[in-house]
Amino acid sequence: MQLRVSANWNQPWNSTLPTLLLLPKCNSQNHVNQIHARIITTGFIHNTSLTTKIILNFISSPHTPLLQFARYVFFSRHAFQDSRDPFLWNLIIKSYSHGSQPTITKALTLFSHMLHNGVPVDRFSFSLALKACSRAALLKEGMQIHGFLAKLLIGSDLFLQNCLISCYLRCGCLELAHQVFSRMEKLDSVSYNTMIDGYVKCGMIDSARLLFDRMPLEDKNLNSWNSMICGYAQSEDGLQVAWELFDNMPQRDLVSWNSMIDGCIKCGKMEDASHLFDRMPKRDVVSWASMIDGYAKLGSVEIAAAMFKQMPNRDVIACNAMMAGYLQNRFFMEALAVFDYMIGECNLKPDATTLLIVLSAIAQLGYLDEGRNIHGYIEANRISLGGKLGVALIDMYSKCGSIEDAMSVFGNIEEKDVDHWNAMICGLAIHGLGELAFDLFMEMETLSVVPDDITFIGVLSACAHAGLVKEGLMCFEIMRRIHRLEPKLQHFGCIIDILGRAGKLEEAWKVVEEMPIEPNDVIWRTLLSACNNHGNLKIGEPVAKHLISLDFSNSSSYVLLSNMYAGFGMWSNVKRVRTLMKEQNLKKIPGCSWIELDGIVHEFLVQDKSHPQVTEICSLLDYMSTPNSEITHCRNWT
Repeated sequence: MQLRVSANWNQPWNSTLPTLLLLPKCNSQNHVNQIHARIITTGFIHNTSLTTKIILNFISSPHTPLLQFARYVFFSRHAFQDSRDPFLWNLIIKSYSHGSQPTITKALTLFSHMLHNGVPVDRFSFSLALKACSRAALLKEGMQIHGFLAKLLIGSDLFLQNCLISCYLRCGCLELAHQVFSRMEKLDSVSYNTMIDGYVKCGMIDSARLLFDRMPLEDKNLNSWNSMICGYAQSEDGLQVAWELFDNMPQRDLVSWNSMIDGCIKCGKMEDASHLFDRMPKRDVVSWASMIDGYAKLGSVEIAAAMFKQMPNRDVIACNAMMAGYLQNRFFMEALAVFDYMIGECNLKPDATTLLIVLSAIAQLGYLDEGRNIHGYIEANRISLGGKLGVALIDMYSKCGSIEDAMSVFGNIEEKDVDHWNAMICGLAIHGLGELAFDLFMEMETLSVVPDDITFIGVLSACAHAGLVKEGLMCFEIMRRIHRLEPKLQHFGCIIDILGRAGKLEEAWKVVEEMPIEPNDVIWRTLLSACNNHGNLKIGEPVAKHLISLDFSNSSSYVLLSNMYAGFGMWSNVKRVRTLMKEQNLKKIPGCSWIELDGIVHEFLVQDKSHPQVTEICSLLDYMSTPNSEITHCRNWT
């Protein structure tokens, strides 16, 4: 679209008014180019008043081209010319300190330029620099600014000291925040509320309460009460105190009501939450979303869905809550239906949480095409895969059967954290690519990426399925000796599985006996299964008897023991075990397999012919097992 000036205007060519009138209409790079060309051709680029107004109009714009042009005009026409006034400098610093994460550090760079070029810095300059330190958790830089402030007269300014407290708390340094607070000559409600909120977020509710009780009555406001209610409502022990505060507070707002509802839900008191919800004089999206989430977590998906339909207005938060509720209760198709409703009928733009939920649902359904569509949306909108989204995408491709796409996503992520490595290793493990999973783990070691518990579960599981005994044992030792991680039940289970599959039953038995933690039934059953597979009655018999003593109602232990006796021709023992099963009224659970296709689970039992397409399935299986079939040739060739 072209920006046009009315031909009826009688403004002279050397007037800046037409240009000024165009500024509010700008919203694109094309508009910026037209303005830039106009001020160059008219010579107005040298008009300080006009360029200042361009900066003022564009610096807070949500449109990136306008914001970037405002910065360009500042640096090219103002930064080093009229440098005695910090006003424009502060505006530019604010555009960085309040911007996206990658630009925050540029605010500090610009603040440093102010100092080096003799531009006077005021309290607003310092507050913006501290804001940047807070948002980027730059503790060292925050302490440097604190030290500089201590040398200046404005160092004792109440507003700046409050900024310092907030900065230290955001950087995780409660002690430094407390030092600043305790040395302040004057305190206001912001000082108290910031410290109370800091104590609450650090789980120090008693310290927060002491400060709250010390707080002058005239300084207590809604923020003070709400912080305390939120802190107490996080635990069942503190919920009663939260109720007392809620009942005694002089006035309430949405935050007060929502904090209490959230606390009741977290403590499993859904009836109390519902009662509060019904009493609320006014509700917002958070109120509805909390109730939807609470009912979904209890498994009451129908009630959650009914509340979702009753909502007067649905936004991204509400849709995410409903989708997450469906996902938690394994209603994957319904979760995707809400997503379609959200982007279709509601015309809402999904956020990172939405995409995470959708990818999880797609992964469970195995809908590869839909997963690729979401991936395309992420790329088209240039959404970073550096966090949980990249992990979810790798996991989705792995579970949908496309390990190649998973590896491609993994390879294209520039800044990988341990979760990305874990997702890729686990993906390779479920595809039976143990050697690749092990190689990837060794690459982690080479690049000094610190592994965690999940890393070792993934790589040990991969080694078990691929028969990599030596590599699996080596990873277990790396875990214990190099990374000093204490093995958990899952890790011991993987090691026993590795040794059991390889027939090293004596070694597996020794691991179980020497475990520093009590082995559970999964550990014993893994060992028993290995004994059954390798016909080791010497170890298998006592293991089976121990399992039966742990859980006499589980038929699998009896069946495995009976099978082992049968393998050795010990028919009297077989009869005795089967008699025990009969006395306990236990029946062997038939083996089954299942496949999910288009959201429908198809289950097949041993010798089961109940499936409506059993004739076609058996015909295809017969064809595949024929030596001369094309499918067999293809399978053998690959």
